[in-house]
Amino acid sequence: MRKLTEKKIVLASHNAGKLREIGALLAPFGIEVVSAGDLGLAEPAETEDTFAGNARIKAHFAARASGLPALSDDSGLQVDALLGDPGVYSADWAETPTGRDFPMAMEKVWTALQAANASEPRSGRFCCTLCLAWPDGHDEIFAGTVEGRMVWPPRGSQGFGYDPMFVPQGHDISFGEMDPVNKSDMSHRADAFAKFVTACLES
Repeated sequence: MRKLTEKKIVLASHNAGKLREIGALLAPFGIEVVSAGDLGLAEPAETEDTFAGNARIKAHFAARASGLPALSDDSGLQVDALLGDPGVYSADWAETPTGRDFPMAMEKVWTALQAANASEPRSGRFCCTLCLAWPDGHDEIFAGTVEGRMVWPPRGSQGFGYDPMFVPQGHDISFGEMDPVNKSDMSHRADAFAKFVTACLES
């Protein structure tokens, strides 16, 4: 397992919410995070059908283009009654000609659950795969999950994406209602990030 010794990395994402979360998680380690968007990098086509495959595409593209180590995050919502959908296509379910519309995407999920006659607790999980890639082509992969259930109507205005319709296991409020610090402590991203810290940052 290769250690990260550099003090500046690229977050291979144009998502401002992810930049805030990852930036806050890395700040205690003295690592500066700049986004691919800030550097004017293009977004490569995500052509794989797994979180790990798409995370690798994004991280290696950003590392080669910037000459810095790059950390990517491919994440999504898997709903058991929908056989794991929307999964790696979670962002695609939100796509419109004018950008991503997650209220619309959440409605698609709920409509699909109704069509499937899904009974409570309508279980599922958020999945996150992090890929840390270096310009020389080496990478490390870390996967995390958080289990929970789908609710309707969406609740809360915190978070982003599908957060307002997801209640994590052991809680009665959605990620959209939860304080961002509390969410960050238990999220799928935090799970993957803890593995990344242990492997690449801690001595």
